[in-house]
Amino acid sequence: MGYQGLDLTSRTAVVIGGTSGIGLALAKGLAEAGANVVPTGRRVPLIHSAAEEIKNLGRKTLAVPCDVTNGASLEGLLQAVTKEFGVVDILLNAAGTTKRSATLEVTPEDWDLILETNLSGTLRACQVFGRHMIDRAYGRIINVASLGSVLGLYEVAAYCASKAGVAALTKSLAVEWARYGVCVNAIIPGVFRTDLNKRLLDNTPRGEEFLMRTPMRRFGRVDELIGATVFLASESAGFVTGHLLAVDGGILASGVNQ
Repeated sequence: MGYQGLDLTSRTAVVIGGTSGIGLALAKGLAEAGANVVPTGRRVPLIHSAAEEIKNLGRKTLAVPCDVTNGASLEGLLQAVTKEFGVVDILLNAAGTTKRSATLEVTPEDWDLILETNLSGTLRACQVFGRHMIDRAYGRIINVASLGSVLGLYEVAAYCASKAGVAALTKSLAVEWARYGVCVNAIIPGVFRTDLNKRLLDNTPRGEEFLMRTPMRRFGRVDELIGATVFLASESAGFVTGHLLAVDGGILASGVNQ
């Protein structure tokens, strides 16, 4: 077939959790690479503003809400997108939540919410959209894992457990669905400064520790995740599945930094 490149023209992507932060940046990055993109989440005003940003990049989109804790909501999203675009080629799972707490103090409600959103929600989306992709013998699924998928992070045990599950789920689905032409991979972002976490990172002991452990000695910019995502969504990644692609400034490679 030859080299197909990174062009996503004529592809349709759904980005769950794509209305803010990393998810929105990646939705826009997929659009800039040529894809029509449907960024979705639970907050309707953000869905509409994200869809407008996709339109402003010259791509087609839809404004459809979605809740990963509700299977019927995901089915409705799939139906709306396929009615408009015919198919879904790319699924990016970026929905997530967390709450910092000493593990002895974690309530069952908080534990269940984090696992339900981050892990079970990713599974639901993969099931709903994966069935569609298997039926047409083509698909690219990209999950958003975390440093917490492979490292212990202080006082976010539920989050780390959920993201370790996302990493394992990614590999398991890759093995099951490879024969159907569906590639399932994940990105592992390092520490990226966003509006949501800047108060936790700026001039705090936790932020300073992250910088010390990152060989590049800085936080990532969300646009630095776009290249890895476009690659995994593209024909260039046709023989890549079950991979966890770290974009982390070297933190996972780090032993001693000085």
